[in-house]
Formats: sequence, C-alpha cells, structure tokens
Amino acid sequence: MAAADEAVAEVVGLARDLIRIDTTNTGDPDTTVGERKAAEYVAARLEGVGYETTYLEAAPGRANVVTRLPGADPSRGALLVHAHLDVVPFQAAEWKVHPLSGEVQDGYLWGRGSVDMKHMAAMTLAVARQFRRAGTVPPRDLIFAFVADEEAGGIQGAQWLVGNHPELFADASEAISEVGGFSVTLADDVRGYLVETAQKGSMWLRLAARGVAGHGSMIGHDNAVAKLAAAVARLDQHEFPLILTGPVRDFLTIVGEITGVPFDEDDPEAAVARLGNLSRMIGATLRNTANVTMFQAGYRSNVVPSEAHATVDGRFLPGQGEAFEQEVRAVLGPDIEVRARSLPAVETPFDGRLVDRMAAAIHSQDPGAHLLPYMLSAATDAKSFQRLGIRNFGFAPLRLPPDLDFTALFHGVDERVPTQALEFGTAVLHRFLSDC
Repeated sequence: MAAADEAVAEVVGLARDLIRIDTTNTGDPDTTVGERKAAEYVAARLEGVGYETTYLEAAPGRANVVTRLPGADPSRGALLVHAHLDVVPFQAAEWKVHPLSGEVQDGYLWGRGSVDMKHMAAMTLAVARQFRRAGTVPPRDLIFAFVADEEAGGIQGAQWLVGNHPELFADASEAISEVGGFSVTLADDVRGYLVETAQKGSMWLRLAARGVAGHGSMIGHDNAVAKLAAAVARLDQHEFPLILTGPVRDFLTIVGEITGVPFDEDDPEAAVARLGNLSRMIGATLRNTANVTMFQAGYRSNVVPSEAHATVDGRFLPGQGEAFEQEVRAVLGPDIEVRARSLPAVETPFDGRLVDRMAAAIHSQDPGAHLLPYMLSAATDAKSFQRLGIRNFGFAPLRLPPDLDFTALFHGVDERVPTQALEFGTAVLHRFLSDC
C-alpha cells in the first residue's frame, strides 16, 4: 500500500461529513450558524489518532481548532496549513441537489463548501490523520489550523487568532491554503497548476448622500437617492487604468511559453482573453476594481428621504491602496460621504524550497504539469497571517476536467468538486507535506 493510500481512501467521506454540517456565515451575528459542530468534528478526528488540539471560540459558536505535528528539524520555521470551516449562504431551490446533502453524483461531490473550502479542510485532515497513524515525522513542524469566519473577513477566525493567540503560529515562516493548486488545461493534455503568490487588497466603502426630505408629490431639488444613484452609476462606468504587476506578467509569460503564443506586454488584455473561463479572474488583476453591491434608501413610496446609503466592494493591486481610494472619491464627487475599511494586498516571490517541493509533488501525480504563479482577485485568510511575517501561497491541489468552469463554482450554484480530484489532491498534499 502506498504511503498516501489511507488518506486518499477516506478524504471523500471526510469532505461529505463536513459539507453536511451547516456552517453558513451570513456576516450577521444573529443569523450566522457558526462553526462549532464542524470544529468539534475536526478536533475529534485529530484527537482520535493522537493529536493534542487547541479549541478556541472567538465568540459563542465561532470555533477554531489548531494542532501541531513536530518535525525532524525544529530549528526550521514551521509550515502552516490552514482551511476555513465557514461557507457562504445559499438558496437551496436553485440547486440540483440540496447544498447540505454532500451528495456524490456523476463523479462529483456536491454541496456548499465543496470548493470553498471544505475540500481542502478534508484533504488536510486526511493527511494529518495518516501522518499520525503512520508515525510520520515531516522535515519541519506542521501547524494545522481549521478556522472560523473567513467569509466575513476572519474577524472571529484568523484575525482573532493572530491578534489574541499569535503564540500558536510564532515560528511559522510559510503557509499554504485555498484558491491555488487547481489545474487549467492550456492545450491538449497540457495542464498548468495555478499557485497563488499574490492577492489584491480589499477596501469596503460605505457611501452616504444627504438631501432634503419632503413629500413625494412635490418638486424637489436635493434628492439624496438621485444624488447617490448618479454617483454609483459613474463609478460603475469608470474604468480604472491598466497596471501590469509582476505576478500577472509572470503568469502571462509562462502561459505564452506553454501555448506557443508569446505574451505581448503592450496588449495584456489580448493574452487574458485567450484564457477562456479563467479570464474573469485573471482579468480582474489587470486593474483596480470597484463594484456597488448594496443600496439602501427610503421608507415610504410617497416620502423623499433625507439620506441614502450604498456599499462598494473595492479591490486594489499591491501598492495601490491610497491611489485607489483617492480615485474612487474623485469619481463619486464631493457630495458623497465615504467611509473606508481595508485589508492589505498580499505578495510573495515565486521561489525557494517550498515552491520546488510544490512542483515535485504535482509532478509525482502529473509528470507533464506546469506551475503557474498568479494573483488572486479576491481575499483569503492570508491577509491575517501575513501580519506575523508569514509567506503565503494558495496551494490546494486538484486535477480538474478541462471542461469544468471551476472558478465559477466559488460561491456559485451547484458547487461541486470531482471525487477523483479530491483523491489526486490528497496524494499530492501527502507528498508535499512529507517533503516540505
């Protein structure tokens, strides 16, 4: 029996169990389910094979589990492997199967969290359990963290752990987690595996417009709703300037070399357009972006309200936070009040032993594969862990069918992952953590 076989054999079952535990995070404390049951499940399966776990609740029900496997060389920085246990809400009626069913159909495991990111939690748990059963001593300490609240910024999860229990990660020098390691088919039987080495910063902007309240039947000249609607329409139509960053240049250059279509730095949008379904995510890393996501105003059909509010989800490239906020304010205009909250961009070089070990682990299961460093347009818990000086990579390995629009499944309807991809990823993760 191969060393990883036990982990591979149980990973689908672990993922099914985790999907069936409702951990919906609405961002509202009154309606968020919490991660307690899932965290207890993880802790029980770790403790069942001999781990000592640290179970911490940042607030009632908002649970985090951390454990450590000592390595051969304690002088080396530890590797942190982290996964969040919460998931975004869903409308069950829109799905082919119930999102909490953990159904296996047509070679796929279906359910909310199967992609984001209970599949990685299950792969990590399976490998951690196999290591302990086999008495495996990895080259360096491994820290396994299963955390809360990533879908709402990690306030009750990674942010809280870093702020209140940094000792759990004090010697960690590198980390791996979600939104990387999955394959894209670039040519006939030629796959690239994306490794996240950077991610855009996040800026949430709360907008307000003030006006004069009055009767809806009368003529008014200072309507807060109209004022704010015009401002957000300007923002929606605004195109931020193209900025070619190092990670995006590296990604497009390597893709060009693999496909035989050279990357023209003077026209990066043409290179992105050739990426098919992946172009939505990569295209968003060519510019700063700002999308209006919420609009609230009024309380009766015949009353002109004195104020209106909107929320904007902004994402900025590394080094662009201040310039981005200034540009947004200029587009909105002086009559719009803006309150901003931000999390920083993340960036690390695509080099070193850890990257070499990622490549070796992928090649052990897919010999012709290529690793592709890239920038994520969204945010992960890496934003919190980088505060501790940890280098962060997205590496949750999956070999995917060429026709699967994988990135559309993040927070999407009919979220699902191939069971063979789970098994492939577990074998890769086992090899990687055995040799990291």
